[in-house]
Amino acid sequence: MSNPSPPDWMRQQERSHLGVLRFMVWLSLRLGRPVARLVLRFIALYFVLFSPSARRTGRIYLERVLGRPATWADACRHVMSFASTVHDRVYLLNDRFDLFDIRFVGHEAVQAALARQPGALLLGAHLGSFEVLRAMAHAHAHVPLAMLMYEENARKINAILGAINPQAQQDVVPLGHPDSMLRARDRLDAGSLVGLLADRSLAHDSTAECLFLGAPARFPVGPWRMAAMLRRPVFFMAGLYLGGNRYELHFEPLADFTHVERGDREAAIASAMQAYADRLGDFCRRAPYNWFNFYDFWQRS
Repeated sequence: MSNPSPPDWMRQQERSHLGVLRFMVWLSLRLGRPVARLVLRFIALYFVLFSPSARRTGRIYLERVLGRPATWADACRHVMSFASTVHDRVYLLNDRFDLFDIRFVGHEAVQAALARQPGALLLGAHLGSFEVLRAMAHAHAHVPLAMLMYEENARKINAILGAINPQAQQDVVPLGHPDSMLRARDRLDAGSLVGLLADRSLAHDSTAECLFLGAPARFPVGPWRMAAMLRRPVFFMAGLYLGGNRYELHFEPLADFTHVERGDREAAIASAMQAYADRLGDFCRRAPYNWFNFYDFWQRS
């Protein structure tokens, strides 16, 4: 395990602009999703043409997951998938679930875990849409949802929420504070699902190397140490975008730290991290244009 230098994703400039976002929100809610998606195609094309760094790193991923040279069509499809999931936040955050065909896969296992004890952890990635998870909270209103995220990301999310729907409520627990774990524990004890994206790290985070899509890559250890200390079951979560208005929300058991003793934690964490990388790789192969980490994920420190 190591503490790497600041990763590329931290150094990249944020390309979103709240003015453009507010315009897209107005356009989307006034003229509807079909018309807004026509405009979205031009935005995605602009990104492909004028973001060479993201285009280059996206190609690294696409060639690895597709097993062949990536074409311009692949790059455009990749970026359009990303733009689509971002755009669909406008409707998901306004509770317009009726516009989408959302299929739930494996949610029974989460409900069974909640029946055994309160609270469970959902570990996702920058794969597909995490916001589509709101559909499950909507369909099962008795299951509250909280998100763990870094404070800077929380600030950006709050700005986006304000631009999309000022009334939208999202329970966010900021990471990096002395009481972060206690606040997460309180949410779990109250029966909440607690979600976290576990495929990016900050500069000071400890990481461990896992085999991902056939090559070593570094993943943050912090989410897994938290799960072990909170002694909770962990599920892999992926909201795959399948094109058009179709999503598949997948839940798969990854690990259960409920009865793991202190001396066995490190081995259990290492096993769970590799299981996470394996499942992430499987879902990337299943829906290759859903991976939205536009930086060199396999760079070596």
